[in-house]
Formats: sequence, C-alpha cells, structure tokens
Amino acid sequence: MRAIEFRQFGDVSQLHLVDRPDPRATVSTAVVRIEAASVNPSDVKNVAGRMSQTTLPRIPGRDYSGVVVEGPAEWIGAWVWGTGGDVGFTRDGTHAEYIEVPRASLVRRPDHLSHEAAACLGVIFLTAWCGVVDYARLSKGETLAVIGAGGGVGGAAIQLAKYLGARVVAISRGPLPEESPAAKLADVRIATASQGLDGIRADVVLDTVGGAMFETAVKLLAHRGRLVEISGGSERRVGFDLIDFYRNESQLFGVDSLKRGLTAAAEILRLLTPGFEAGAYVAPPISKVLPLEQAREAYQLVADGQPGRVVLRP
Repeated sequence: MRAIEFRQFGDVSQLHLVDRPDPRATVSTAVVRIEAASVNPSDVKNVAGRMSQTTLPRIPGRDYSGVVVEGPAEWIGAWVWGTGGDVGFTRDGTHAEYIEVPRASLVRRPDHLSHEAAACLGVIFLTAWCGVVDYARLSKGETLAVIGAGGGVGGAAIQLAKYLGARVVAISRGPLPEESPAAKLADVRIATASQGLDGIRADVVLDTVGGAMFETAVKLLAHRGRLVEISGGSERRVGFDLIDFYRNESQLFGVDSLKRGLTAAAEILRLLTPGFEAGAYVAPPISKVLPLEQAREAYQLVADGQPGRVVLRP
C-alpha cells in the first residue's frame, strides 16, 4: 500500500510517500480501506517531534473514514469512521491507503455524512465531548462559555451544548465567520478585540486557547463553575488568585484526547452518533482535499493556520 511516513522529526520535508506491505486482519483486528483522513494540528506537531510518545518510523494521522475490507463477516463493506490518541503515534496512522484497527474500535459512520466530512470530526468532537460532557457534566439550562469559539473544538463544544439544552457564550479574538457553528448557534457572541467580558459568568468554561487566556477563563466562572483546559498556548506556566478560586468553589479539569486510544474513542463516537443522525451536529467546512502525493502541502497548510479543514484522499 501507499502511505506517508516520517523517519525523523522535523518540518514537512520529513514526510515521504512510501510503499508498505498491506496490513492483514487478525483474530482481534480488522482492515479498513481509508477513503479520507484529515490533517490535525496534532499531526503537524507529531512530525515536528513535539509528541514524546511517538516511535519511529511512523505513519501519521489520527482521524479517518473508510470501508472495512477484512475482518468479521458482518463488518465487511461497512462504512466506518474512527480516531484515537494512539494511532499515528505509537501505532501506524491514517495517512495511508489501509489501516489495521482493533475490531472493538469499529463504528458505523452516520449515513448522511460523506467520507470527507466524517474524517474531520474525530479529534474535535472527541475532545469537546471529554471536556464538556464527561468531565464538566454540562447540563440543560446551564451556561457554557467557549474561549476560542471559532476553532474546531470550540465549534464542536457549542453544538454539544445546544443539543444538551445549554446556553452558550462564544468568545473569539475577532468576528466569527457567519457560517461557523459559533455564529449560528451561540446565544451571545463576544469578540474580545472590541468587547469586554465584564458581567459574563458561566457554569462551564472551555478554554481552547490557554496561556494568556487562563486567568480570564478563571474569572468567568460562576459559583461552583468548572473550567476545562485543552491547550497550553504559548505560556505553559500561568497564575491565578487561589483564594478567589477556592472561595468560588471552582473546579479545574485538564483534557488530553491523546489518552483515548482507538477503542476508547470508539465508545465516544457511538455516543455522538444519535446527535449526528438527528442533524444536531455538523462537520466543519473543508478548505482543501488533496491526494497522498501532496501530503507535504496539506501539512504545511495546517501548520500555517489554513481556515477550514484539510483532508487527504488516498
């Protein structure tokens, strides 16, 4: 099979199109022909050597959508989608023509989603679900404030919150694109470049920016509010008023989607499926679909902050 591989860490020039033996199914695994696989910022960081768990040589890529071609008879020909914090790091990933996955990680793709759309959803919805639902336990009638509402995880979190019956405050550096989930669904939109946050309080704050925004995020918490952090930003060390924090009975959660391997992530995708089937969740816009031969270009687009999602088609 054709695959993208890197044998040492560095910039996108370390990515090479190679021929690898086709994977084979075992008693516990299946083989999926990949129809589409998105490129996430974490994939770019992986190649750059910023993921300490990665072993080389490695095929990168976390998210995929495809068709089962080997494995249990009842799965052959099924459209499936998946993601995982192990895939692309400690096991070969999705930027290839085929991937071997645990049978327990197989999840049927919602019928109305295209392969390209489904391939863009794994990491962002997995992260949003872990933070907003699993950890913070956002419930109907509560308020969620999302810092970095225009990003993929922010948009996913807003969709989850509205499906749960929560109120949403979308916070972004500048105006949100009108077609974004944040612009369409948020009850309140705040562009911090032109507006302040005085008077805003939330039961749950999802901070997708981190660093310089951490102290602001803490101050947004209502009594017994829960703060979810998913990024360190450019400042790994932050400070806040500890007395105010404990007197407010606040809670702080860190979420690392890399801790959910293919099988653990599959359980969350199954929980997300009803929302997708109901049309409550939608995929982010796709800006580029490129073949494997143009993987370096795809990775560079993501590294440069290309708006919209970038997808590889083997």
